[in-house]
This record gives sequence, C-alpha cells and structure tokens, in this order.
Amino acid sequence: MRIALDAQLAIGTATGIGEYARGLARALRVAGVDIRELVDERLDPWRFDRRVLWDQFVLPRALARSGADLLHAASGTMPLRARVPIVTTVHDLAWLRVQGHVRAYARWYFGPFMRERYRAAAAIVVDSHFTRDEYLTLVGGDPARVHVVYPGVDPAFAALERRPAEVPFALALGTVEARKNLLRAIETVAAIDGLRLISVGPSTPYLDVCRARVNELGIADRVEFRGYVERDELLRLHARATVALVPSRYEGFGYAAAQALCAGIPLVAAATSSLIEVTGSSGVLCDPDDTPAWIAATHAALQRSPNRNDAARRAASAERFSWATAAAACSAIYRGVLG
Repeated sequence: MRIALDAQLAIGTATGIGEYARGLARALRVAGVDIRELVDERLDPWRFDRRVLWDQFVLPRALARSGADLLHAASGTMPLRARVPIVTTVHDLAWLRVQGHVRAYARWYFGPFMRERYRAAAAIVVDSHFTRDEYLTLVGGDPARVHVVYPGVDPAFAALERRPAEVPFALALGTVEARKNLLRAIETVAAIDGLRLISVGPSTPYLDVCRARVNELGIADRVEFRGYVERDELLRLHARATVALVPSRYEGFGYAAAQALCAGIPLVAAATSSLIEVTGSSGVLCDPDDTPAWIAATHAALQRSPNRNDAARRAASAERFSWATAAAACSAIYRGVLG
C-alpha cells in the first residue's frame, strides 16, 4: 500500500492534531507501511485562507504527484475531490457543537461544509467512542464505516522520571480558547494557597478574559501563560508538575488528559465529552462549572501520597494509548478500503 498522509498541521506550532499526524506517520513507517507525508511549509496552517488553499488546491496536487493509492486526511478536513479513496480522521465535531463564537465563514467551512465531505469518505476514523456517537448523530451514515482508533501518546511521556517541583504547580495544557474553560483552573488555583498555574498552548482572544480574571483574583504572581512550548520543555513541565487540570467542556479525545496519565501526573478532568472515557478511573472527574468540586479534588491530589498502584496505572495508560496499536488499526482500515 502507498498511503499519503495529510501532515500539514504538524508544521510550526503543532497542537493536538499536529501531534496526531506526526505520531501516526512515525508509527506507520515503523509498521512497514509505505507512507508519504504531504506538507507545504510555505503555508501557515493557522491562517484560514492558507488552510483552505492547502485543503482544496495544494493537497490534491501533492496527492497526485505522490503516486499514493489512498489519502489519509488526518487533520479533520478533506478535499472536495481526489482521484483516490480518502480515509478521514474526524477528531471532534466541535464546529457543529461549541464554536458559535467564531466567524461565520470558519464555522461554515469546518462545520456544515466538512460534514458533507465526510459523507464521501471511504472510511472515517474517530478518536473516541464519544466522537463516534457525535459523528453518527450529527453526520449520520453507515456505522460500519466509522472506526474508533485511540491516538497514541509519545512514549517519551511514559518514560519520564517524575520529579515534582518544590513549589507545587498545576499544569493546564491546550489552546487558550473558550471551550477549554481555563477560567475554572484559574479559580481553582486562586483558592489554594501556594499553588501556581502554568498554562501551555497557543492563545486566542479568550486569553484576555483569563488575564482579566487573574488580575481580579490578585494572583498574577502565581499564574503563567507560556504560550506554545517546544517538546523538550513540554516534557520537563510534565516531569515537574504536581497536578494536571483539564477543565475543557468539549474534547474529541483530550491529549492533555492522556499525556498526563502516561506521565503519571495526578489528573483532575471535566466530566464531559471524551474526557470521561479517556480519564476513566485513573483520575478525578468534576463538573466543569463546579468550582468548589475542582478546589476539593485539586487539594486532595496535592495531599495524596504516591502508592504502588500508580506505576501500574501509568503503564496501563501507556499501553492503552500506544501508537503501535493505532498504526495497526489504521493499516487494517486502509487494507479494507483498498480491498
């Protein structure tokens, strides 16, 4: 099989989808798949016009030149036309659920327009059972075409030696946007003396809301907005964090939670969307709007002593979110499509 993989979101400040494309390409190659990563570093994937240009014009031409038998559209978008079958990963249906605050043209392109494209895909990969249910509700189609494949987590997280910082800090990972609900983490930290918060991820205008709340609470000296950080620094933060807070209202998978579990960080996550299945019994789940519950759960995590079950839970998470498993599942889907 010659498989082309849309890896455009892996360039530059790659977040969850970029992490997915990088990890899957590497794992497929290890598994012996002839994988051809398609990228154009001249096009900024975070600019809407450049993203559309890539999806609908540059990607189809790169695909034709690649000689591939199948395209895996791994970024949640796909071209209107292609000469080969397309397998599309739908990471979430947020654009049809919770992105009402963004500009109408972006909502249309990533929402209703892509919903119609998905119906033409040869197969759909989703990151969780939650997203499969969302897909069948909002897009429909034959359930047999929709395959749940958990993304992998870089083994470097599971290999970390945990060395929590002397001055405790909570790690909040993810793009600083409204649905990630960072205000809940800010208000939680404000109520716990001595606890700091480090937010890591690209910003949106929601950052101004968060900064304003930090100033209102008088905790500017305890909160850092780091923005995007490189891999080495991200791993260092996971090794040093005292607790991970994931208060997001909507996640198709939830890399922040999965990475925390693989790194062995005590996790407090929102009892919403895919975070319920990703976290399972390995962390504490709280209503995303219940600040007292977040304060209590975070305080308990800070007081908790390590025990012998922690290593077993960490190993189980690393196995559950294995790139080798994900690559094997995707390879089987490709073979099924190509017949």
